[in-house]
Amino acid sequence: MKAPRVLVSGAGVAGPALAYWLAHRGATVTVVEVAPGLREAGAAVDFRGSQTELLRRMGILDAVSERRTGMGDIAFVDAAGRRRATLPSAFLSGEIEILRGDLTRILYEAGRDTVEYVFGDRIASLTEGTGGVRATFAKGAPRTFDLVVGADGTHSGVREITFGEEERFTRHLGYHIAGMTAPNHLGLRRTGVLYNEPGRGLLVTQPADESTVWASFGFAAGPVGRDARDPERLKAFVAEHCAGMGWESAVFLDRLAGAPDFFHSPLALIELGSWSSGRTVLLGDAAWSAGVGGLGTALGLLGAYVLAGEIRAADHPATAFASYERIMRPYVAEGHAQARRIGPFLVPRRIRARDLLVRVAYSRLLGGVIDRVTTGSLERFELTDYGV
Repeated sequence: MKAPRVLVSGAGVAGPALAYWLAHRGATVTVVEVAPGLREAGAAVDFRGSQTELLRRMGILDAVSERRTGMGDIAFVDAAGRRRATLPSAFLSGEIEILRGDLTRILYEAGRDTVEYVFGDRIASLTEGTGGVRATFAKGAPRTFDLVVGADGTHSGVREITFGEEERFTRHLGYHIAGMTAPNHLGLRRTGVLYNEPGRGLLVTQPADESTVWASFGFAAGPVGRDARDPERLKAFVAEHCAGMGWESAVFLDRLAGAPDFFHSPLALIELGSWSSGRTVLLGDAAWSAGVGGLGTALGLLGAYVLAGEIRAADHPATAFASYERIMRPYVAEGHAQARRIGPFLVPRRIRARDLLVRVAYSRLLGGVIDRVTTGSLERFELTDYGV
């Protein structure tokens, strides 16, 4: 398809990456984002193995490397703060780790000169006809596009318009992660501390500004239900499940209610039989969300690269979308498999057994076997050369 008009919903990671590649290959791209500006809060994301080639091909590897966190090891501690085991930085931080907000800014700046960004608006309806897809918006005037891409996250509005309610496609894994920025009263410097009780825990990392830390509560629980998109109800949900935890948990729970950058993510998978319908296609978490630990950022960037390339190479949207899905499905399956393992690892029921596993796996005898198991599949990213 030559120079299609493309509407992308979502200015997180996958959306701006796709917009960059599409515009780079001649498309006219509009990105609409419901937030009034870039979402620059959130935890760190990491890259390893062949994932870094994605950054290099976009020309942003140097910019990402300059903003890397430089995170060190994670100490597993008991209620008294005594170290029980040590998790090397590569397990959670990869080869390059960067704050999600910094990555979002870099991706936006890479394409803003050739991409139209519309903040503070959202897609209200999509109607496909012979001339393309007519999109109406909550605020802006209706417009017609050749293609529409939903890259608007786990709670995707485009997916709901196109395929139906989110609950139909969500498989909960029984865990939740919730985080926020807090003052660094522990004096951490580019390191992290993980405290666990059976079925819940607190991870505190200091990846950037030395005056602050990122505190993440993890706990086993069922779906939130109707309150899943209400920040205040979510904060209460987290406080209820983490009340009475030991170590420094009470200090961070006290700051939860007033946290302006509160983040919550259930460990859940989005499972769809198809990622496209007509001229509308889903990308990233909107299509296959794997939650925390499921290679979400890397899969989003890879999906953006592949989808843009297949759109350019194909004569018809159905052909492009089918090829994109065929290429991405195996990687998404691996991401889902990894996501299923991360909850029991970070929030174990049997804490001593998990700590023993870490000590043995990173002993001199085994030499970091966990690293090799974790990164092995990532080395198999095969990037097609789609040309200019």
